[in-house]
Amino acid sequence: MTAVMAGDRDALAELVRRHQEPLLGFFYRMLDGDRAQAEDLVQETFLRLLRQRTYTSGRAFKPWLYAVATNLARDHRRVARARPAGPGDEVLALLPDRGPSPEQRAVAAAEAQRVAAALDRLGDDVRATLVLRYANDLTLADIAAALDVPVGTVKSRLNAGTRRLRELLRSPREAAR
Repeated sequence: MTAVMAGDRDALAELVRRHQEPLLGFFYRMLDGDRAQAEDLVQETFLRLLRQRTYTSGRAFKPWLYAVATNLARDHRRVARARPAGPGDEVLALLPDRGPSPEQRAVAAAEAQRVAAALDRLGDDVRATLVLRYANDLTLADIAAALDVPVGTVKSRLNAGTRRLRELLRSPREAAR
């Protein structure tokens, strides 16, 4: 990141290559499977890296990157809750993609929707903690640095969040609320 701040385009290309897919997965999970919005926020994350200049040499890069990403996801979710659905939102959700059969997609989508609904009931802080740990495989220390909380808080959120998520997923009607 120090090289990127000095204007090294090759270093920026390497950061994007290394972190684009994991960031996409993080945003995808944080935004209930909205791939287009996840892709937009990945780009916005890299733009913020270039604009903010808040990185200090010697600091672990990955937790700092996910701190920026988590703040973007929180901001987006806050704005999205306040915004009513647009007229084309349902149509875009129905557009087919290439890959698994319609039946396989329906089953996977139903399960993903159940998990997303359950995660959404946990709140942004716990949700971000679970996604960073289990989907992005960050260490407890990296999560603590990314969320600017003590490691003990991360452990507590993981423990309480996984317990609550398990409860919500056992009861399909509860997770759908």
